[in-house]
Amino acid sequence: MVISGQTFFTMMISAANALDNDKVVINNMNIFPVPDGDTGINMSLTMSAIKILSRFDGTIADCAEKASGIILRAARGNSGAILSLFFRGMSKSMKGLEFAGSHDLAAAFRRGTTEAYKAVMKPTEGTILTIMRSCAEKAEAVADKYSHDLVAFFSSILRAAEEALAKTPEQLPVLKEVNLVDAGGYGFVTILKGMLAALQAHPIVAKDTSSQYSANVFEEFTAEDIRFAYCTECIVEKSEEYKGEGSADSLREFIYGIGDSAVFVDDEEIIKLHVHTNNPGLVMEEALKFGMLITVKVENMRKQHTEIIEKAPEDSVEEKAAISKKYGFVSVCMGSGISDTFRDLGADEVIFGGQTMNPSTQDIIDGIDKTPAEHIFVLPNNKNIYMVAEQAAKLITDKKVHVLPTKSVPQGISAMLVFDPESEVEDCLSAMNEAIGAVTSMSITQAVRDTTLDGEKIESGQFLGMLNGAIFCVEDSIKACFEKLSVNAEGKTFINLFYGEDASEEEANEISALLLEKADKYAEVNVISGGQPLYPYIISLE
Repeated sequence: MVISGQTFFTMMISAANALDNDKVVINNMNIFPVPDGDTGINMSLTMSAIKILSRFDGTIADCAEKASGIILRAARGNSGAILSLFFRGMSKSMKGLEFAGSHDLAAAFRRGTTEAYKAVMKPTEGTILTIMRSCAEKAEAVADKYSHDLVAFFSSILRAAEEALAKTPEQLPVLKEVNLVDAGGYGFVTILKGMLAALQAHPIVAKDTSSQYSANVFEEFTAEDIRFAYCTECIVEKSEEYKGEGSADSLREFIYGIGDSAVFVDDEEIIKLHVHTNNPGLVMEEALKFGMLITVKVENMRKQHTEIIEKAPEDSVEEKAAISKKYGFVSVCMGSGISDTFRDLGADEVIFGGQTMNPSTQDIIDGIDKTPAEHIFVLPNNKNIYMVAEQAAKLITDKKVHVLPTKSVPQGISAMLVFDPESEVEDCLSAMNEAIGAVTSMSITQAVRDTTLDGEKIESGQFLGMLNGAIFCVEDSIKACFEKLSVNAEGKTFINLFYGEDASEEEANEISALLLEKADKYAEVNVISGGQPLYPYIISLE
């Protein structure tokens, strides 16, 4: 018994649908209460990208290569990056195969696991990587036994994954404390369930069928066959009255009724939508009722039809900028004020993204392509974006890309402040890395879920004082948080305070006074309207 390319494609689509159906469940498994790019959404968006293919009739090698290329460019967040590398490894292992049997699949699971592990400097037991390794080990152990029964072979792998997942709370104390299994591992088990269901001739169907990519392979029809001419996308920062998940159902219904190929993400703070329509203006007009448009993209698909059929989906990128200078910067951030700050410091491209809205590998590639420099420094400014940025850098061949380990906006700004365009590359990297290590990053946000960490109960809605990405204090008010956080300002001489869209300049000035009381007597505080969502205050201390 062997698997064909068509069967493998069906298995991948079924896996993507299974993830899409369970993404909220996976999101709710996140331990930490801070608003972040949730695991379920990131994994679902990463896998769902393959739905741009309406069907596949080639070999399993061709299918694996095509799918892995699309998934790699669509990867979001650490979980999405690890997942994309797993399927990339599987693709490498299947190269040249027309069909795949149990031994081929066992080799593919091993290669996929190896590729995924390479992406993590210090792998931790009890994560998605542990589940992948357990699957590879089981696949190798039973390949001979089930060489003529791939359903039994895959079922055995799934059982091994479920057993490994059940052990994750024992491997990670933080999971045991809240009685949860690893979210990424759960997502991988969900993928295996979807693949097995398809292998059993009962593929998983997306519950919300309107969220599927229904864009067809363009070779199959002419430009005149395109019913809806404009590919319309936008991101909306919700106004106060619409904040919260599921608050934009009427907009969702409107989008689904105005065209096809609709994709609608309704997050707590942000709406991201995609639709093919003949009335992009109406889409923008309706979206504006729910908040402020952050990004807008409208493309005429009929006009671009000829170009599209000459390229594979994963190769369709925006026009590359010709190199005209030695150095350039690409920064990721949220908030118009913070974006302006990065541009004022010399950033060529600013990608909208951060907490809750992790950009994809392709988003970062597009930013790099539009930057007209020989050496490009990428500032992820978020720990959940760094891995995706690294993958993007590896896909760039005509420029030298350097991904800096910035985990926060203050680190990114500090890196740009010490940049010297007259220095050699290695000297620039050394100076910027030193600046990243020297800055202290603080922020205030609100817990988005009830949880328990280190024995302390945290309730949804409480204010979290964050220090260098870790929870420093939990309080019932912003002022109480800052009173505790302010001890970290002792001896500091240069402070930047970015206040967000939900904070006032008056309150920001009051908080800056608290910081000055603790800081060096010659300290300087810059109060800046950052406009960022989710985090009322972001502070850098040097």
